[in-house]
Amino acid sequence: MFISGIQQIGIGVSDVHAAFKWYRTHFGLDVPIFEEAAVAGLMLPYTGGQPQARHAILALNLQGGGGAEIWQYTGRTPVPASFQPQLGDLGIFAAKIKSRDVIATFNHLRKQGVNIQSNPAPRPHGPEHFFVKDPWGNTFEIVGSDDWFLTERKKLTGGMYGAIIGVSDMERSMRFYREILGYETVVYDETADFPDWHGADGGFGRYRRVLLRHPEKRQGPFSRMLGDTEIELVQSLDRAPRKIYEGRFWGDLGFIHLCFDITGMAEMKAFCAEKGHPFTVDSSGSFDMGEAAGYFSYIEDPDGALIEFVETHKIPILKKIGWYLDLRKRSNPAKPLPRLMLQALGLGRVKD
Repeated sequence: MFISGIQQIGIGVSDVHAAFKWYRTHFGLDVPIFEEAAVAGLMLPYTGGQPQARHAILALNLQGGGGAEIWQYTGRTPVPASFQPQLGDLGIFAAKIKSRDVIATFNHLRKQGVNIQSNPAPRPHGPEHFFVKDPWGNTFEIVGSDDWFLTERKKLTGGMYGAIIGVSDMERSMRFYREILGYETVVYDETADFPDWHGADGGFGRYRRVLLRHPEKRQGPFSRMLGDTEIELVQSLDRAPRKIYEGRFWGDLGFIHLCFDITGMAEMKAFCAEKGHPFTVDSSGSFDMGEAAGYFSYIEDPDGALIEFVETHKIPILKKIGWYLDLRKRSNPAKPLPRLMLQALGLGRVKD
């Protein structure tokens, strides 16, 4: 059993195709792995007990990092939060996008008219970052990285690098992300009113802020492409946090889950149950997702944020000629896939 990395962060939107265009234009998420209109019939604990029609696109940036699973309800109108989520509210507040040059990315996105929330400023351990919002009100943190799969210099950003997650009990949440997901390295653990957050929603106030990383390189077929990741846990110390998805469904507007690509789902199921976080959704074997297939499951973090596990079984390399990769036939599942094979995914890139 092992984790290959953050496969994707789910984003609930009101227009899946407009969102895909925006994310590929501004973040370079331009390689669709699957696109499917179907009914989400297994997420009943989080969809009002009823199957829900949806349209989803999973898009990657082949520079490296996780993808975005862009997700739209088609049988109901997706619901926004009834309040403005702020730093420290419970759940995924922001997705992290990796950048090879934070200042150049800031200038580029500003010229493109992106909604900039803050100027570049150093994080507690030194490197600069800044916040932006997409047209649907989702917050993204642009952070520097030196871990890349490809090096197309014209592209300043890669894919998903992690998330900022609000928690109610820092020690309990640190234990969950350390024991279940392997984020054992504490980069910083500080308490303050942080000036570098002052442009983000809820950025003024006292917080405990902990940045976690995994000490070892991940293993598995996609580990080379998904790369290193980080999780930042935030606890508000001067206000009572609210649950970002209170009174709403999974798939409604916002960041709906954090998904990890894994190998060994049966072992993961037993391990999570032993740690007190049993699967709340379990596809119980391979599940067809249009052009791709896999085994998926969900657990909750201590405050109810949804963590998805996907054991990838099949992905399309080049759909036009029927070239698909069946990962169940690999003799050494811990070994990364050949670089050229993963680069071939770029043959399906959408160009505007």
